[in-house]
Amino acid sequence: MNRRQFLQRLGMGAGSALAMMAMEPLNVLAGNSAKPGQLKYDADENKMTYRVQHGSGEKISLLGFGMMRLPDDQEQVDQLVDYAIAHGVNYFDTAPMYMGGRSEVLTGNTLSRYPREKYHVATKMSNQNRRSWSFDDSKRMYETSLERLKVDYIDYYLLHSIGGGMDSLKGRFLDNGILDFLLKEREAGRIKHLGFSYHGDVRDFDWLLDHQDEYHWDFVQIQMNFLDWRHASMRQGWRHDADAEYLYDKLEKKGIQAVIMEPLRGGAFGRMASELSDQLKAVRPNDSTARWAFRWVGSYPNVLTTLSGMNRMDHLVDNVATFSPLEACTEAENKLLADIADQMSGFPTIPCTTCEYCMPCPYGVNIPGNFAYYNEAVNEHILPLPDKQASDYIARKEKFAEGMRKALPDVAKWANQCTDCEACLPKCPQQIRIPNQMARIVETLRRRG
Repeated sequence: MNRRQFLQRLGMGAGSALAMMAMEPLNVLAGNSAKPGQLKYDADENKMTYRVQHGSGEKISLLGFGMMRLPDDQEQVDQLVDYAIAHGVNYFDTAPMYMGGRSEVLTGNTLSRYPREKYHVATKMSNQNRRSWSFDDSKRMYETSLERLKVDYIDYYLLHSIGGGMDSLKGRFLDNGILDFLLKEREAGRIKHLGFSYHGDVRDFDWLLDHQDEYHWDFVQIQMNFLDWRHASMRQGWRHDADAEYLYDKLEKKGIQAVIMEPLRGGAFGRMASELSDQLKAVRPNDSTARWAFRWVGSYPNVLTTLSGMNRMDHLVDNVATFSPLEACTEAENKLLADIADQMSGFPTIPCTTCEYCMPCPYGVNIPGNFAYYNEAVNEHILPLPDKQASDYIARKEKFAEGMRKALPDVAKWANQCTDCEACLPKCPQQIRIPNQMARIVETLRRRG
């Protein structure tokens, strides 16, 4: 009997199930009475899909746990990780910049309760801040990660957020000698696998892959989902970007496995317009759009693992079920998703993934909050507003403003507080022209009938 059947047998709703999981996250759903950190693996429960890492032969769970937005409470993190590990998840991704360093601390505390061979931890050289480009600062960041994670080696280490142009690539990793240092750390075994995460300028991506004989990248992390597969211009049209199909295909040709970020496009698929999600429900009535998106990504054989940020137990349970085991998309389903992507690409949404790298704003603007509501208004067909002479113009304009008040009750965080200071621009991995997009929202709020 699977988890869903178990809950249905008990007659439990989502709220009751979540309450029980908060009290007994393992015993209720995994039937496991072992102490946290000493869990027994139930062969009937652990049906996770695994991929084999080409170099080491390690089995990596196709579902990876993204640790960027964890609850800032160790007990809650322990409960989530205990459930994940009990159900076969063994890849955990963090970074020094996540939660101001707290993510690495929380991750290290929770994973250190387990035997080291039971998990694979990934973290990053997050030296995007120009003041941190020196060799000493970068080396200190690496050493701090080892300390926070409570490990003497890192399984998967990444150059974080490649794609700011060759000047940035050279300054952050090449001219300062830090990449040479990391290559030596891999030789010494303190880094098991070395790779990079790509955001932005595809010329950086191409350059690093063209030097594969020199660097021998073990993996590369890319943004990939059924919308970005052939619609890269939705994300970063003002930069030299490439769609996910190009990135994936080049990695496959080079024999480098892909780690996937943003499979749900920052939650955008969960806010998909109803006429699009209805097309999916007509085929698989019980599947969420998230499950469709995960199945699509996991169907590609050169994907090593798929990262999902899971800070709620109900999301974790559902995602584990999706990958236990993964049911690959059929040819007809792939075509349907491609058609939906073509329809979505026509919507004037803002390509924000709510990663919050842009925060905090020096003027208090909730940048991802403004963008999330704007996108919701587009998908609900409140926007774009019709001509001022249209009979429903005033009603839709008032509905947009009312929705903004509900989404962001504190008006001090609204888009109209943006001063165009551009402090956010170098922080955004999607390279969104944030002040320009804020101006769109402000103009919509100011329009008069």
